[in-house]
Amino acid sequence: MGKWKRSQAYADYIGFILTLNEGVKGKKLTFEYTVSEAIEKLVALLNTLDRWIDETPPVDQPSRFGNKAYRTWYAKLDEEAENLVATVVPTHLAAAVPEVAVYLKEAVGNSTRIDYGTGHEAAFAAFLCCLCKIGVLRVDDQIAIVFKVFNRYLEVMRKLQKTYRMEPAGSQGVWGLDDFQFLPFIWGSSQLIDHPYLEPRHFVDEKAVNENHKDYMFLECILFITELLTEEPFTKGRFSWEWRGRNAASMKTGPFAEHSNQLWNISAVPSWSKVNQGLIRMYKAECLEKFPVIQHFKFGSLLPIHPVTSC
Repeated sequence: MGKWKRSQAYADYIGFILTLNEGVKGKKLTFEYTVSEAIEKLVALLNTLDRWIDETPPVDQPSRFGNKAYRTWYAKLDEEAENLVATVVPTHLAAAVPEVAVYLKEAVGNSTRIDYGTGHEAAFAAFLCCLCKIGVLRVDDQIAIVFKVFNRYLEVMRKLQKTYRMEPAGSQGVWGLDDFQFLPFIWGSSQLIDHPYLEPRHFVDEKAVNENHKDYMFLECILFITELLTEEPFTKGRFSWEWRGRNAASMKTGPFAEHSNQLWNISAVPSWSKVNQGLIRMYKAECLEKFPVIQHFKFGSLLPIHPVTSC
């Protein structure tokens, strides 16, 4: 872990996350931004993954969780990943396709355990980081990377989670920020910095979430949590419900303050700027510096494990 934290890969990855964090500060999802050809191609790639879900319905099985049809879906991605990446990467950069494709395959969950978590999310961010490093994505694409590509990725991952009843990978239950995602909370809180009336306390207000979730990733995440749990059999309304996953670690019950304690605590922070800074610190400590999350991270020529080169 020490070698990882001192690596060029870590420096490039966290630098990428923070650059995008700055790029979306104070901007709504409906903000007008440039959409390059590369961005359109990435969205088309994600649309293909979405279509494959429709073509691979869940199978009947005794267990409610971890539907084995996911493995069929994943096998298709495993087979086609390089072809998909090749549609985004120009021919003169074709040599990078196999390496970049590895991050795409790592970004959608684990086919053995049929689970998904922040390590898989990090692989997708690494995938995008690699596309920046080889010049496919450029500085002008920053806002579109988050608002168009990453947001579409979230939609596809949520569909995967719900369709195949995927387990949360390494869930901390009520003590974790979220069972599946972290980055949209960081970037979503940056969007809300200096908002004229929405404060951190408002995201536990159902009305505020319903009225603003289409503009802010953070609120969309809150809505997804509530919608996911109201689909479970133990339901007591959106902001006070009971859900029992297969693992004790993924059990969430009772009112918001109990089932999502970390998020509830965040609602008491006075400003979105402080929320954003705190979430970045938390992401480093609870995701990037935790072996169970980072143990599967891949290194190569684009994100190397060697130490940061001093200027």
